[in-house]
Amino acid sequence: MSKSESVKLYKVRKLISELASKEGRGTELVTLYVPPKKPIHEVIANLREEWGTAGNIKSDTTRNHVQDALVKAMQRLKLYREPPDNGLVIFCGALGDNPGSEVVNIWEIEPPKPVRAYTYQCDDHFHVEMLKEMLREEKVFGLLVIDSSESAIGILSGDSLEIPDDMTSGISGKTRKGGQSARRYERGREMELTYFYHRVAEHATKILLEDAKVTGLIVGGPGPTKESFLKSELLNYQLRQKIIAVLDTSYSGREGIRELVEKATDILQGVRLVEEKKLVQRFLGEVNKQGGLAVYGLPRVIEALQKANAEVVLVSDDLDTFRITAKCKKCDMVKQETAQTRNKVQKIQEMMAEPCTKCGSLDYDVSEKDLVDVLEEMAFQVGSKVEMISSGTEEGNMFKTFGGVAALLRYRQS
Repeated sequence: MSKSESVKLYKVRKLISELASKEGRGTELVTLYVPPKKPIHEVIANLREEWGTAGNIKSDTTRNHVQDALVKAMQRLKLYREPPDNGLVIFCGALGDNPGSEVVNIWEIEPPKPVRAYTYQCDDHFHVEMLKEMLREEKVFGLLVIDSSESAIGILSGDSLEIPDDMTSGISGKTRKGGQSARRYERGREMELTYFYHRVAEHATKILLEDAKVTGLIVGGPGPTKESFLKSELLNYQLRQKIIAVLDTSYSGREGIRELVEKATDILQGVRLVEEKKLVQRFLGEVNKQGGLAVYGLPRVIEALQKANAEVVLVSDDLDTFRITAKCKKCDMVKQETAQTRNKVQKIQEMMAEPCTKCGSLDYDVSEKDLVDVLEEMAFQVGSKVEMISSGTEEGNMFKTFGGVAALLRYRQS
């Protein structure tokens, strides 16, 4: 079973965040982007030339670090007959907390989108900009709800829903006031409504065209105001050309934007936020049933995976938890614990300070692994799938109250 796209993107985002914070002591960190059709032997030949050029670097330390990084990169490239479908990205360089303690590390990534051009750079930092650009959503939807009293504008991209603007019209209701004639009152109201339409159109142009550059627009709202607004043609013609649906909603403000996303589910098939919403709603529906096909909490999810009963494992993208394994060097007894990043060092120290329950030794080999990787490996063995749930959404926040780890089951678990 192939790795889910949400897990792939989670890992790339996490690695980008990690690499962006790393700094070399000189211009000795190597960044390499290889397009999918670039022959591997040409890339190795190019790095061999760079290795020779690096021999001219005056600083012995910097020269050695650059050349060691290039050798390691060439060795890794020899494992490939050709680049993967989207190409290959390699980061390699000597890193350490203190001078003289540096170790040459290497990371390789199969990018989420094709690498467009061959790039080699040697700098005091890794160049992750091209990877960040690949993570930007190509499809960005604008959302606009309007009635005669208020309007709101939203932007839907991947797992992110923003509502950057909402405004009220200030227009009074249709009842007559103070003895003025109905016709005169209606003329004044129509002028106020036209002015409101102008404001909404100006805000929509700024937010949806100039700032977000949306690829599609969905318009909604209660009653006929939305149709009246569109017929006025005050909305920028480029946005009018991007309209993919006009839907009825019960609300017109911020709540109307959220309702519009719900109503447009079929239209927005494939948008990550909609997929996550369905998964979380399915989980909430099952967990609230007696004997429902869902469990939550790490021990119960692992149990479900061990029994091959987990259909889909849901993990919050800010779980930030590791499984720590300590193996006794004397008798091979293994003990495991989980800890978040902030408690990881303390947990390792506690595990190493506790004698082996089998032989009493205090000599351990300690390793750590991101819990997402642990769950993914277990899921792969039983034909299950892992899906990441964004913590920045309304559904994601609801999901976090269940501990950030859950599973949808294949059958009722006894």
